Amino acid sequence: MEWKEILSHVDHTLLKPEATWEQVRKILEEAIEYGCASACIPAAYGKQAVEFAAGRLPICTVIGFPNGYSTTAAKCFEAAAAVADGVEEIDMVINLGWVKDGLYPQVLEEIRRVKDACAGRVLKVIIETCLLTEEEKIRMCQVVGESGADYIKTSTGFSTGGATAEDVALLRRYSPPQVKVKAAGGISSKEDAQAFLALGADRLGTSRLVGLARQERGA
Repeated sequence: MEWKEILSHVDHTLLKPEATWEQVRKILEEAIEYGCASACIPAAYGKQAVEFAAGRLPICTVIGFPNGYSTTAAKCFEAAAAVADGVEEIDMVINLGWVKDGLYPQVLEEIRRVKDACAGRVLKVIIETCLLTEEEKIRMCQVVGESGADYIKTSTGFSTGGATAEDVALLRRYSPPQVKVKAAGGISSKEDAQAFLALGADRLGTSRLVGLARQERGA
């Protein structure tokens, strides 16, 4: 698989807490140059990023990030604010404590409310696979499928682990066909990317692949 095809599935990502506008702008420039699916950046830079990209690149941001335990009202406010800024894709973190308590109807209702707040924009639901049991992951595939969200996503990249082949395969196996899979966290090589795409991932959240592609072409 060529870099061009791989990078067309990549959400080129910069979410470190100390990210500056200059660093975000560089990510945007790289994502545009290399034909990435989107650039995923902090919400505070959403409007600025949308104006900078000027239709050349979808902008993605995160809400309830990275822990997921802010209130549903807060997540909905974040999503609506991002939409108002022109952001086209939103990645939300679920309330993991609710999953551990078996409160799947509450998790489902929250995702549905956030989806409504997204006003037709793409919604990706981060379930933080490294913190869930296999049974919980399977249940979350069902919940996300019922919610109307567009993607189920493995990881924030800020917890104890990132995407694994086993988790990507599980999410693809148990998610309904209309729900796509995003693998994120720890994707650090072309081989990783190819493996996750072969297992059924449609998006890859990573900060590293553009740099690797640049090195390979000697730029």
